[in-house]
Amino acid sequence: MAAELVEAKNMVMSFRVSDLQMLLGFVGRSKSGLKHELVTRALQLVQFDCSPEVFKKIKELYETRYAKKGTEAITQAPPQPITSHAPESLSIHPSYDHGVSTPRTSLTTPNIDYPSLYGKHVNGLSRLPPKVITKPEVRLVKLPFYDVVDELLKPTELVAQNNEKLQDSPCVFVLSPRQVDLIKNSRDLHPGTKSVQVVLRICYTDTSCPQEDQYPPNIAVKVNHNYCSVPGYYPSNKPGVEPKRPCRPINLTNLMYLSSASNRVTVTWGNYGKNYSVGLYLVRQRTSSELLQRLKTIGVKHPELCKTLVREKLRLDPDSEIATTGVRVSLICPLVKMRLTVPCRAETCAHLQCFDAVFYLQMNEKKPTWTCPVCDKPALYDQLIIDGLLSKILTECKDADEIEFLADGSWCPIKAEKERSSSPVCPILVLGSQDTMAKLPLPSSTVSSENGKPGPDVVDLTLDSSSSSSSSSDEDEDEEEERPPQKRRCFEKGLLSAC
Repeated sequence: MAAELVEAKNMVMSFRVSDLQMLLGFVGRSKSGLKHELVTRALQLVQFDCSPEVFKKIKELYETRYAKKGTEAITQAPPQPITSHAPESLSIHPSYDHGVSTPRTSLTTPNIDYPSLYGKHVNGLSRLPPKVITKPEVRLVKLPFYDVVDELLKPTELVAQNNEKLQDSPCVFVLSPRQVDLIKNSRDLHPGTKSVQVVLRICYTDTSCPQEDQYPPNIAVKVNHNYCSVPGYYPSNKPGVEPKRPCRPINLTNLMYLSSASNRVTVTWGNYGKNYSVGLYLVRQRTSSELLQRLKTIGVKHPELCKTLVREKLRLDPDSEIATTGVRVSLICPLVKMRLTVPCRAETCAHLQCFDAVFYLQMNEKKPTWTCPVCDKPALYDQLIIDGLLSKILTECKDADEIEFLADGSWCPIKAEKERSSSPVCPILVLGSQDTMAKLPLPSSTVSSENGKPGPDVVDLTLDSSSSSSSSSDEDEDEEEERPPQKRRCFEKGLLSAC
């Protein structure tokens, strides 16, 4: 019975307005209102009052609709191009999308004249049944901090309905009881925010490669008649530079009906020539500590493999004129200038230098850029590894902040050189007698009066025993002996540094 109930819901969600009105009229319920109101009534009918007669009627309407669609596709020549539907076309549910992609045709009916289809026209191609052309789907990039639990709405293009600049595109969906329980029973990341969330993601309509989140201009999101907050712009400190907007998944959980009632999400967007697609997902948001633990579990590279990589980096190239015998690696994280705790780098990086995984994940949790701080190249989470060799070195080398890898894969610490004194004291050779040397003051004790810098020591070499006057009196000699010895200086030319 549960399988039939799910099948009935899927078929009802694919009905058009006329089908919904016929179903509601069959059970005597009101047929007036907008499409999302009719869908809500029909789903409530299936949920609470799905009798065998009602289920039979739903199946009959479903088969009649797609039988007509298949017949029209065959009889029309050439087939009409696929056009975009109204805004209600966003109300698509992935659980029945597989049924829509293979509509039933009347090729199985016995009254078709196959020879007339294949034998009476040139090359037998002019009236072949049209093939169901499946367009490539828009894919969004995988976000490390969001694990997808369910896909509520596949990426669907926003289609303008008129020439107005502002467009409204609504979609309607219902959460299953399992999905409701997952949200209610999930833990709180912080007050008011559950770890299991319903998020809206918007990107460019481009099927060539997975797309990053990108908001259209003038975006506004309304959930069940209440506007949802959308991330604002980063302030720009540079003049003339437009502020950037962080395009992230928009959390709709707080405004959702966590019951069997249908939820209506309306995206208001600016129609300025670019095409955008929206998707709805049930996700489980992760924290940086959870991603770090996951990386430690599955992303550690064995020390021997890392040593092999070192040898490969330092392997001598016979065509190269310069032989590399070693490479230096810092044990300081380039992000926070602190000693590494969990050395990490991307497998796509060509360098051996690592950064700290703890701070790298915390920074990307706040502002996701996933750029290597060493080489500025992309370093996505799925490409990160923990260097087992450098982790081992960090535990063994406590007194050095830098090491050198040698060509054989071994390593040695590089201790920091002691800083030289700004005023080194050098021995000085003085040209003069021993008496003169004894009277010379130490170089460090002589300070010039200008700028407080050491001045040159000067000794008067003109003074000599032979130059004393023979006519000096004995009284003068007695007075001279009583006086304290005069400070004598040597000329700068008489000094010779031994440094």
